Amino acid sequence: MTITFDHTTQGQRVLFGTGDAAAHTVAALNGLGAERVLLIADAFVSELSDAVAERVCVVARIHEIVQHVPAENAARAVEVAQTHDADAIVTIGGGSAVGLAKIVARDAGLPIVAVPTTFAGSEATNVWGITEAGRKTTGIDDKVLPKIVVYDASLMASLPGQLAVSSGLNALAHAVDGFWAPRSNPINKAMGTEGLRALVPGLRALHADPDDIAAREQTLYGAYLAAVAFASAGSGLHHKICHALGGAYAMPHAETHSVVIGYVTAFNAPFAVDAAERVAAAVGDGLSAAAGIHALGRQIDAPSSLKELGLKEEDLPAAAGLILPAVPPSNPRPVTREALEELLRAAWAGDPIT
Repeated sequence: MTITFDHTTQGQRVLFGTGDAAAHTVAALNGLGAERVLLIADAFVSELSDAVAERVCVVARIHEIVQHVPAENAARAVEVAQTHDADAIVTIGGGSAVGLAKIVARDAGLPIVAVPTTFAGSEATNVWGITEAGRKTTGIDDKVLPKIVVYDASLMASLPGQLAVSSGLNALAHAVDGFWAPRSNPINKAMGTEGLRALVPGLRALHADPDDIAAREQTLYGAYLAAVAFASAGSGLHHKICHALGGAYAMPHAETHSVVIGYVTAFNAPFAVDAAERVAAAVGDGLSAAAGIHALGRQIDAPSSLKELGLKEEDLPAAAGLILPAVPPSNPRPVTREALEELLRAAWAGDPIT
């Protein structure tokens, strides 16, 4: 059998070092020749934001970060960047902060230095997303890929327990969904597999001891690999579901991913044997891929249902209608509206996966 594929490796610098976020961010900006920085940062990282601002010229700050990047917030941020003649963006925070920076980069043409504080992985992709009138739109543009990523595992110490594990399972979903996404190929499958090998034990160790810095570094490393794999492979069925739910029903991003991924895996695994074997090997315990993901979520106390996240049962048929047109034709299993509603209902109820 011959192997044929078309793979693009994204160009990005990664600076990884616990306790080095401020120094690495300044070095990154100096490397870009940045002189007028727009700082987009979650409010809880004010100490790091101030440390960066003491050493570089920050011309404006944005601290209003909203999940799923509402269009009106994005427009205001672009205006701030242009009004203050910024020549680079530093974004410090989770996926929502990075997401806002991406729209500014797309529309104002500025390079991004991303300093993640979660395992979301957005910093490693050229995918942008924006929400308007209850509908989340995503796209691909190389301008939104951060030029430099600064990883510092100590920044994740402030994550609340459930958000930490949900963020980690969101990272796991990048790898798993990438196995059957439209542009899946042997290179991104290899990166996703290595990402899972780091993520699963890392998450278990973090749950056992949230202060375990080695486990935090391992999880962060795995999250990066999974995100790179996802960026190459594209959005599969899982991400199409979660994007629709987030945009239409304001569902919490990481938590929604952590619930849905097991049910999508149960749906697709019988038709994607190679992917199922990779996932099952990573989660271990002799379980199937889907059952293993489900069991991992229970082990680390992740959210167990869309119901507990606030989705209403009566919204499920309409949600299926929103998702169906976005389902990739390459999904390994045909997706009908009936099958999609059944999947959503199981995820809403938190049905056991065996």
